[in-house]
Amino acid sequence: MSGTAVKRRPHPVDEVLPPGKLAVYGFQHVLAFYAGAVIVPILLAGAIGLSDRELIHLINADLFTCGIASIIQAAGFWKVGVRLPLLQGVTFTAVSPMIAIGLAAGGGTDGLLVIYGAVIVAGLATFLVAPFFGRLIRFFPPVVTGSVILIIGLALLPVAALDSVGGGSDPQPGNPRHLAYALGTLAVIVAIQRLFRGFMATVAVLVGLVLGTGVAWLLGDAHFDQVGESAWVGVTTPFHFGWPQFSIAAIVSMIVVMLITAVETTGDVFATGEIVDKRVGREDVTRALRADGLSTTIGGVLNSFPYTCFAENVGLVRLTQVKSRWVVVAAGGFMIVLGLLPKAGAIVAGIPHPVLGGAALAMFATVAVVGIQTLARVDFHDHRNVVIVGSSVGLAMLVTAQPDVATAVPGWAQIVFGSGITLGSITAIGLNVVFHHVGRGRGPAVAGTPGAGTVRLEQVNRMTREEFVATFGRLFQGPTDVVARAYDHRPFGDTANLRAAFQEALFAAPADAQRALMSAYPDLGGDRVADGDEGEDSARDQSCAGLTRLADDDREEFAALAAAYRERFGIPLIVCVREAATRDRILAEGQRRLGNSPAQEHAAALIEIAKVANHRFADLVAGANPIATARARAFGRGDT
Repeated sequence: MSGTAVKRRPHPVDEVLPPGKLAVYGFQHVLAFYAGAVIVPILLAGAIGLSDRELIHLINADLFTCGIASIIQAAGFWKVGVRLPLLQGVTFTAVSPMIAIGLAAGGGTDGLLVIYGAVIVAGLATFLVAPFFGRLIRFFPPVVTGSVILIIGLALLPVAALDSVGGGSDPQPGNPRHLAYALGTLAVIVAIQRLFRGFMATVAVLVGLVLGTGVAWLLGDAHFDQVGESAWVGVTTPFHFGWPQFSIAAIVSMIVVMLITAVETTGDVFATGEIVDKRVGREDVTRALRADGLSTTIGGVLNSFPYTCFAENVGLVRLTQVKSRWVVVAAGGFMIVLGLLPKAGAIVAGIPHPVLGGAALAMFATVAVVGIQTLARVDFHDHRNVVIVGSSVGLAMLVTAQPDVATAVPGWAQIVFGSGITLGSITAIGLNVVFHHVGRGRGPAVAGTPGAGTVRLEQVNRMTREEFVATFGRLFQGPTDVVARAYDHRPFGDTANLRAAFQEALFAAPADAQRALMSAYPDLGGDRVADGDEGEDSARDQSCAGLTRLADDDREEFAALAAAYRERFGIPLIVCVREAATRDRILAEGQRRLGNSPAQEHAAALIEIAKVANHRFADLVAGANPIATARARAFGRGDT
């Protein structure tokens, strides 16, 4: 090789786009994020009795600090920031605790100062605990991360639905204009995604928001009166409302909030990693949490609140497939400008709620889709995983659909029960620990029938070679050498590992052992199979295409094909009948294969044997897990 270094193309996450695209994509993130960004100060100000002027300052401070926090997370420095396209915003989890803290301190700015004291300390605590939280990554397998990501998407959909009918201040579900704006915006986004490629497809959300707002303005439903009333410049200064006050109870409460938020951040990091196709590890989670902690402390100093990764913008990344983190850095710059220019913020604030809701429906649902994609890697033949996903999603939807249920529990527990994302995430993590990390797990059932000799994975890993062969020898016809070789791949982590061991043993076996195995398979449509002399597994295999109930003419045709194949290749014609649609197709496939070379047919026979073994293995698992298997098949999960 020459001394000249080869220039590698950067990962899409690290790609710096042209300035024009950075600006457009970044502003699209701001529009998608804005409503969620300002809702926390609006809710807090109304609850603890702040004036309109104080609320405006809180909004400016929020936007300004959101920009700083997003740049820290996406651009990163030292060991802070995950360097993924993750935009930071004030966590909704903190709303109820902050209101409780503020009211307990007397409300108004006095309550605000106690809140800021708790926020600053909780941010520092999160920064310091981040490395230890990162070491807990083994407690976040796909069954947990997939559940959390799915819950995040599902729990955010009611927020989009509320915006679609007019927003929290004035919801009007029966207003046809609100529905028309929401569905119209969604339709524009879908149409652009369908009709266009490239740049236009990636700005579909922005176009939908602009067109929806334009139509609403023409019809008199979008108002920009606040633009004229707002000042040109509004700078937030540190400790604008006074020096923070520190309360032990408030600090403990806020630290708990940040630990819960760390779970949500972890889910968002994994979701974004899935979307941008970049591996996420322990150190990535640690850097993301350090950024959360640092941003939260900065928020307390600059009159804002706790920060976390915003799931709304995770959905936007998924929808647009624009993976560059520098787009989020650009969005951070726009937010800093908005925080300094109240007039600019007022323009964005003029977007009607139903228009925002229509765009949010698309974005939030895509977050749920990422969760489903992650859960596709989970072994649902292991009933423990079914319980983990079902329980966590169920509880999350309970709290999301009935938020007042939080009033039925003590005050300290309302932090958890006040958010479906929080409750569902904690449930998924806790059940994963209980089922997979505490005590001695039994593992998924892989053979037998429930209550009558069920064989579980842990038992398989403890079997002798003879017991293993006796249990799984039926996967192959005749010789059990392949099953005996698969035994050497122990221990098996899950049913997928066990099945893969049989396949590897089959294809790695010596040629003479493979040949002997092939010779043991019966002819297709033969009398010995129909009479049951070749065993129930062969009868089940061939009965799928009716080969055990052939008429005389059909039987003669299959016999002639089998004889011709044996004469040419010296082995029976092996076909995975369960994957063949009709008898005619099997015959046609056999006739075609007569023209292959012996080496090619040797390989083809091995592949067909592997397919048959896969189906027989699925029969074993289905017999041991009938409920889980029924669910899996109902939703289209194949076993082969």
